[in-house]
Amino acid sequence: PVYRWALPEDLAPLTAAAREIAGGRADVVLFTAAAQGAHLVKVAQTEGFGRALRAGLAGCAVGSVGPTTTAELRELGLDADFEPDHPKMGHLVLAAGARARGIVAGKRPVSGVAPSGPAPAPDAGARLGDSVFMKACRREAVPYTPVWLMRQAGRYMKEYRLLRESVPFLDLCRRPDLVAEVTVGAVERIGVDAAIVFSDLLVVCEPMGFPVAYTKGDGPVITGPIRAARDVDRLRDLDPDRDLGYVMEGIRRSRAALAPDIPLIGFAGAPFTLASYLIEGEGSRSFARTKAFMYADPGAWNALLVRLADGVARYLTAQAAAGAQAVQVFDSWVGCLSPDDYRRFVLPHTRALFAGLPAGVPSIHFGTGTTTLLPLMQEAGGTVIGVDWHADLLEAWDRLGAGTAVMGNLDPAVLFAPEAEVRTQARRLLDRVAGRPGHIFNLGHGILPGTKVDHVRALVDEVHAASRRG
Repeated sequence: PVYRWALPEDLAPLTAAAREIAGGRADVVLFTAAAQGAHLVKVAQTEGFGRALRAGLAGCAVGSVGPTTTAELRELGLDADFEPDHPKMGHLVLAAGARARGIVAGKRPVSGVAPSGPAPAPDAGARLGDSVFMKACRREAVPYTPVWLMRQAGRYMKEYRLLRESVPFLDLCRRPDLVAEVTVGAVERIGVDAAIVFSDLLVVCEPMGFPVAYTKGDGPVITGPIRAARDVDRLRDLDPDRDLGYVMEGIRRSRAALAPDIPLIGFAGAPFTLASYLIEGEGSRSFARTKAFMYADPGAWNALLVRLADGVARYLTAQAAAGAQAVQVFDSWVGCLSPDDYRRFVLPHTRALFAGLPAGVPSIHFGTGTTTLLPLMQEAGGTVIGVDWHADLLEAWDRLGAGTAVMGNLDPAVLFAPEAEVRTQARRLLDRVAGRPGHIFNLGHGILPGTKVDHVRALVDEVHAASRRG
């Protein structure tokens, strides 16, 4: 009679469950009916540990089978962290499997009281180093091709959209608990071989003196953009641990929650892309202001990029120290430049950035629209060169040389095709690579909004199955 309004006749199982939660020995609590919350609270209060029960629940991933149960829990002063796509028990269990680890990591501090559960294995560092992703970065033999996807945590997932309904984007980036939930949840939902910390390229701008606002539908807007040489003097030096400590804490919590064989990737914007945002003040198609500034005052341009390269190098170094096993540099807008302009205005600064990164931490260098720039990007630095979908992967790799690891490069729009075609396209790309060492499968850019999660999962599964050696 658990589902009836009255308490069950045999209270022993319910009381035992309440004591487990109150004692901090539970990680996940699932409510499958509205009455269960009231029963749980009543038993705990009767037994004299109602406050301890609430404290225990505050450290758990709490799932509700549906809106009615969630409303009842809210009336009791309890919060549900997630609901399934459909109000059925099986879907609730699946949702818990996808999201619970990240939620628990976000609620429990990395230092201080240790979360319940087994301690990390003593060889956790070795397992990370031997993971398929890290081996591929080093161009070592792997049992199958590793795959992760840019924007693997984002708007295509219902869980993320629901979270964004109540939490503004920048607030989400600044909440280490939610950062861990989103970062880890995406990995567990789609089964990729690496996580990338949830954040944004432009979080560095505000501590450097240029506030950013995100307007719905219009993207980021920089307050008081750089329009003259004197504005470069407004750029403040970045202290990552002081100014962006929430990113480091998000990395620590994510690392603590991830499986011991799943590396975590930190990231930042490249000097050119950050400078373009600071000068344009918003998104652009022509980058006319950026190029005009670059051509008109090379001295001010170089001063700007020197400071950005130094700040980003220290930021990525801090991310590695916080627990990221690899880092990625996004030069999202550099494809607007000719090779000559890249060589003159960008290459020295990007090279300085990569030279400032810690030895032994793999680095990925990625840009869009960069087919003509790939050899120059390789010259600038990076353990792995990312190739976008405009380029033929094998032709690009041949230009870079077989001694370089590459990442890419399926067109993100393929994921809108029928699932069978998604699998066919994945196999076609893998067949062309033919097991060449140093390949990390990824899209040629981020997952697009509106993509079906089932298609993303099918892609990951197909990459694993079709590339398995032996």
